[in-house]
Amino acid sequence: MAVTVTLDKALDKAFEDQSLQEILAAPPSAFAGLTEAADQKLLDALKIKTIADLGNNKYFRLAAALVDLAGREG
Repeated sequence: MAVTVTLDKALDKAFEDQSLQEILAAPPSAFAGLTEAADQKLLDALKIKTIADLGNNKYFRLAAALVDLAGREG
């Protein structure tokens, strides 16, 4: 099954036409709205260098799971 995702609003222009692997290898500042200063802060605080690191970070994953669970709470 082929899946198409449009990320043009989520990524800086320079990354819009990159492959998924290239985007995952890019620094967090490839996301629209994040700066290179954010890259340095993420690196210093959490050793996050890439979007893949950000997505695999245990704290970010736990926070996302808690938000999802809270949305299902009655």
